[in-house]
Amino acid sequence: MAIKKNELYSSLWESCDKLRGGMDASQYKDYILTLLFVKYVTDKFKGQKYADINVPAGGSFDDLVALKNNKDIGEKMDKAIAKLAEANNLTGVIDNAKFFDNSKFGNGKDMVDTLTGLVSIFERPEFNFSNNKAGGDDILGDAYEYLMRNFATESGKSKGQFYTPAEVSRILAKVIGIGNIKKRDTSAWIKNVAQSYGKKCGDIAYIFCDDEKILEVNREYLQHDYYTDIITFDYTTRTRVNGDIYISLDTVKSNAEQVGATFLQELYRIIIHGLLHLTGQADKTPETKAQMTAKEEDALKKLASTL
Repeated sequence: MAIKKNELYSSLWESCDKLRGGMDASQYKDYILTLLFVKYVTDKFKGQKYADINVPAGGSFDDLVALKNNKDIGEKMDKAIAKLAEANNLTGVIDNAKFFDNSKFGNGKDMVDTLTGLVSIFERPEFNFSNNKAGGDDILGDAYEYLMRNFATESGKSKGQFYTPAEVSRILAKVIGIGNIKKRDTSAWIKNVAQSYGKKCGDIAYIFCDDEKILEVNREYLQHDYYTDIITFDYTTRTRVNGDIYISLDTVKSNAEQVGATFLQELYRIIIHGLLHLTGQADKTPETKAQMTAKEEDALKKLASTL
């Protein structure tokens, strides 16, 4: 049975209602996205021997459900999510939102009631990702986009200001099936390339999508009516590199076939192409395009020496 996205989105926004008043949208988004991720990977990967995401005992959404109405629910939710993070080398990525926080969730019964109600929303049928698909869509990615748009509208900030740190690309890479990327080496490579241009990596989000999604983004935000392999939104401040980098995996695949490269070779090239834009490298003229290509090749040689 296909998931009805309107029901999914409605329940996601209702989960936000549970937190309104206690904190700003720029804060409560972290809690909603964390629970969405934990529920998604639990449904998709729990109990699978060779899963892309390891869901350990005591670190699943089911363990969060077992904590409903528990007087220590906040503290124990943090511990459960920490277990999931540790099992997947995601400490400091998915466990930053702390549920044991009196300043946000209140004390005693107030915290118990708020967190119990929040977890209960994610138990609804529209959040059952185990067997349901929405016509092959990227459900997690679409839900993420939906929340970003609404958070931005509610707080008056740009959508880009809500994207999570660069390491989230590691999560998305696993979820959408490009787990062959060596995460630590790739992360170190990106940071090293940025440093070679006098920059430090700040908040960079790599959003992997299909052709239709990147066309939608191109039309909505750039007023361009065509497909492309990459769109980079630059929020860099001085020497700190920040931005959103959309990459169409469909176009990466077709480009790889055209130039006789493997999918991963072309994907790495596009990944670093986006970073180079964030460091100030242009490619609008034949001369700057040639320079960009040379810089990509130089960066790829550095990657090859580390993999």
